[in-house]
Amino acid sequence: MQKIIECVPNFSEGRDLEIIRQITAAIESVDGIALLNVDPGASTNRTVVTFAGNPEAAVEAAFRGIQKAAELIDMRKQKGAHPRMGATDVCPFIPVSNVSWEEAIACAIQLGKRVGEELKIPVYLYEKAARDQSRSNLSIIRSGEYEGFFQKIKEPAWKPDFGPSVFNEKSGATVIGAREFLVAYNVNLNTKAVRRATSVAFDVRENGRIKTEDRTPNGKPVLDANGQSVRVPGMLRHVKAIGWYVEEYGMAQVSMNLTNLDESPLHAAFDACNEAASKRGLRVTGSEVVGMLPKKCLVEAGKYFLRKQKWSEGASEEELIDIAVRSMGLNELKPFDPKEKIIELKMESGASKKSLVKMDLRQFCDETLSDSPAPGGGSVAALMGALGVSLGGMVANLSAGKRGWDDKLQYFSDWAVKAQQLKDEMLFLVDEDTAAFNKVMEAFALPKDSAEEKAARTAAIQLANKYAAEIPLRVMETASKSYQLLAEMAEKGNPASISDVGVGLLALRACIDGAALNVRINLAGLKDENLKTSLQEKVRTITAESESEFKKISQIVESKMG
Repeated sequence: MQKIIECVPNFSEGRDLEIIRQITAAIESVDGIALLNVDPGASTNRTVVTFAGNPEAAVEAAFRGIQKAAELIDMRKQKGAHPRMGATDVCPFIPVSNVSWEEAIACAIQLGKRVGEELKIPVYLYEKAARDQSRSNLSIIRSGEYEGFFQKIKEPAWKPDFGPSVFNEKSGATVIGAREFLVAYNVNLNTKAVRRATSVAFDVRENGRIKTEDRTPNGKPVLDANGQSVRVPGMLRHVKAIGWYVEEYGMAQVSMNLTNLDESPLHAAFDACNEAASKRGLRVTGSEVVGMLPKKCLVEAGKYFLRKQKWSEGASEEELIDIAVRSMGLNELKPFDPKEKIIELKMESGASKKSLVKMDLRQFCDETLSDSPAPGGGSVAALMGALGVSLGGMVANLSAGKRGWDDKLQYFSDWAVKAQQLKDEMLFLVDEDTAAFNKVMEAFALPKDSAEEKAARTAAIQLANKYAAEIPLRVMETASKSYQLLAEMAEKGNPASISDVGVGLLALRACIDGAALNVRINLAGLKDENLKTSLQEKVRTITAESESEFKKISQIVESKMG
């Protein structure tokens, strides 16, 4: 599945729009990068840029942005309200989708090394990328700011992680790292009273409130053995919150920063505010997300609200997002457009390539039927696999909702969720198989006039053929994982849907056999005999296992058909 990482460089220029335009143009010049937001501030004299892409593209885009900022921004003349230490003050990487922390940290290190060596700018690593934990906090690193760093950098404790140990007068220094995604999230209350909203904020935020003595008229603080105020922690970890009144909306809100979405997700913050508000006679009327957020936030929220309804969680991502938006009232203040607010969907809407899975059925069939060689058998095989596993997921959802089967709800719901995951991967491979074929065609179109060009062309063809064989092999592997789902549904699912299991079974076998043909035809162009033998053996193994699973499940289906 697609790897997406977000990068949020902060540049020390918020007034000259032409300089800002040149920096963002340098970032956008990298293929595969989506510029998500540009937020300049005149008083702070600082611009926060948000972009996303795959890890390799994100590192290259960040480097080009930092390089252009070093060229155009002169820190000897820069003044502003916001603390800063360099032309590019800070540049964090944030995993969004299918990117591990190890990969995000590797991005920070790779970028830091290039900036230090090629641009001669001192670089400090922070947050999860920090090599020295005493320097992991941005505010500690930036202490003294640009003016104070001329002496600070000479201290042994402040030797940069990369680059020279001499401060760069024109560009300053840069802090690069990897951090958690931060979501700014506001919950609406049916009151205008800031004090009441603040009480709810104290209930939910990690820092809670100062404990007071109930017996004293003015609520005297309770002190610990060291004379420090004792705090009563709030309901949620990694959450900062305040209450405020928004003139534009005519209501008070609990305004939160969520800094660890795994431990305190969006839906947990909504429910915590709802619970705290209810105890105080208030009501939550809706909420809003400020900025953008990863898709998983709303997908997980949708599943959570379905669980509360005692319903199957095996819905499509689109449906889960819609349930989350409705459940948390994200449309109350202004329309919530998932294509504008969700990072992955924003990137998809801006992508130039045509997606097969976005076509309707007639368009897909017409495209397949045309004289273009792609989409071909590989994409069609992947689509058959997606249809096969979708039928299995349908049986799981029908069984989860069957009257009298309440004790089996979670079992069937889990299988429906698994079906959605497998379906999504198969649909990704529908497009990827055509993309792999196109790479082969592009390799054959490379120039071959000189010896160097011939060598480069041959290498590119081999690499493209290898990938074109690996994609249908992934189709086979993914489809083979679906047999267990169909076996469970054949044995334990709603017996009225047994024919659907049978059709799904036929589609899966056709998918695997068809994908095998596509692996074999692409192997013909490979010169690496060891690789060819290895892939051929995998094809034989999966095909044999597929035939065995097909026969076993077919017998169950036939026995229940009557």
